[in-house]
Amino acid sequence: MQGGSQLYSAQAVPLQLLVEQFPEFIPGQVRFAEFLAQQGSLKEAYAHLEKAASLYPDQPDIQRSLVTLYDRQQQWLEAALAAQRFALLNPDHPATPEFQQLAAERMQRFRRRLQGQLREGMIFGALTGLVGVALTGNPLLSLDSIQMMALMIQGESALGRSAAQRISRQVKLLQDPEVQAYVNEVGQRLAKVAGRNEFEYEFFVIKNNNLNAFALPGGKIFINSGAILKANTEAELAGLLAHEIAHAVLSHGFRLVTQGTATANLTRLLPAGGYVTGILVTSYSREMEREADILGTRILARAGYAADGLLNLMHTLKKEYRNQEPPLPWFSTHPPTNERIRYIRGLMRDHGYTPFAFEGVERHQQIQARLRTLVDSSNPKKSKRETAKTPQ
Repeated sequence: MQGGSQLYSAQAVPLQLLVEQFPEFIPGQVRFAEFLAQQGSLKEAYAHLEKAASLYPDQPDIQRSLVTLYDRQQQWLEAALAAQRFALLNPDHPATPEFQQLAAERMQRFRRRLQGQLREGMIFGALTGLVGVALTGNPLLSLDSIQMMALMIQGESALGRSAAQRISRQVKLLQDPEVQAYVNEVGQRLAKVAGRNEFEYEFFVIKNNNLNAFALPGGKIFINSGAILKANTEAELAGLLAHEIAHAVLSHGFRLVTQGTATANLTRLLPAGGYVTGILVTSYSREMEREADILGTRILARAGYAADGLLNLMHTLKKEYRNQEPPLPWFSTHPPTNERIRYIRGLMRDHGYTPFAFEGVERHQQIQARLRTLVDSSNPKKSKRETAKTPQ
């Protein structure tokens, strides 16, 4: 046993030092992950490649290695999404058609296997349902798991649509046509260049004062009214929406819901603990957040907005919570703000994205003024206090 341990160290230590000291050496990253997998450390191998992919999203060898690793474990969905991610983040790369084909093939395998599991699940569900009816008189016993699997086979759009309908019944949505039209106009402008035209993008405004937003699979985006009030410009608001659209485009929520078991309950998509931000917001890995920042910035630039919109929103958040820990999951679960600022600036520099495009100040301020009126009118105590302060 001791000899095996020494052999492991003799190979692992130099490889680990290599990737730590020269992370840009891509063959070293791939070889270290392969070594971890050979030693049975699959979790560490996956984590290493996912991190490397987020740091070097334009390197096809890393994504090929990740897809191969998922293939070995027949994790077809993860393989499909890894391949799709490369294609989305690198639309002009020569290897993109290869990854698009890989993604399509793996997604087909995933759905084929899911269909078999659904058939088995329906038989099992029917049997347990009969027992449940006999014991409780409730014919809906065990229905959620079967419905969940059926939605997953239909794809991200069906899953997100079902979850959005349920969330819309649980939260207080802003019904003002002017504000809703503004958010939808900004969101649809971004969605047109996001890269997933098969989605039917919808944007919902929740009456909540916190600066927050979350995305469901299939392009269903919820944003708090507080985000509109706290963003200084339309470009900042677009930065937040672009970040959430990127989560949907990269299938982050769909991946989280389907990880672990094909019969995961749909309630994993719903807000947790009565708080508006869903469990998806707090469950994203930092690698996923980095990817959403990068793709979100690219979406901003493609849509003609000032490419530093998301960057400026971070400065807004940082200034607002300068003397305290930010209480919002959207902010606190992301990579450190300074790190985000650094890699987004690098992205803007490397790709020539300009901060001198459309900011959208005047119209945004008009919408903010209207929204403040709506918020004040829905708060009788505040309106009464302000009336009392008004000079007669």
